[in-house]
Amino acid sequence: MKISPDKIRLYGVTDRTWLGKMSLEAAVEEALRGGVTMLQLREKHAGHEELVNMALRLKPLCRRYGVPLIINDDVQAALEADADGVHVGQDDMAVTEARRILGADKIVGASAHNREEAALAERQGADYLGSGAVFGSSTKTDATVLSREELTAICRTVSIPVAAIGGITEENGMELAGTGVSGIAVVSGIFAAKDIEQAAARLRALAEEIAGRGRER
Repeated sequence: MKISPDKIRLYGVTDRTWLGKMSLEAAVEEALRGGVTMLQLREKHAGHEELVNMALRLKPLCRRYGVPLIINDDVQAALEADADGVHVGQDDMAVTEARRILGADKIVGASAHNREEAALAERQGADYLGSGAVFGSSTKTDATVLSREELTAICRTVSIPVAAIGGITEENGMELAGTGVSGIAVVSGIFAAKDIEQAAARLRALAEEIAGRGRER
């Protein structure tokens, strides 16, 4: 399956640690109402069975809004929950193996931190890339910062859509304009917000503006 660039325009990535007493389902629905175009279930402290159960609860919500549900890392959970796809990092299962397990119709995304990783992921069959951390990260303390120059080079290297990730906020997002990214992936900017729906709506508008600028020549 090939992902159109607009599908990763605002890529919401879950993290329950920001939610307080709000349920994950309620938070996700607010994010979807606000304009999230793809959702990744990424709950680092959830076991396999819990991840499958969360995906099964979120799937009807995502279907209602026409938004793909992607599971982070756990290819088997994506298979068992019949999610729309999986996202694999550099230390996770290879793209080729994830594709073999999930089949041709599912989405396989991959992390790429430089143009070499990006080119390899595309050759192996990735449908989109997540590249960062463009502004550092509050959710991955070991993340290294990806320069604007390298992000632009990644976008020039591949023909599949690229979502920038890592510390993106309403204040710094426009710094990504002109890099060629198709969208932004956001964790705390959405799920740590007091009003998730409004935060998502503002970030969606920002993402459209960034993507509209295309790539500088």
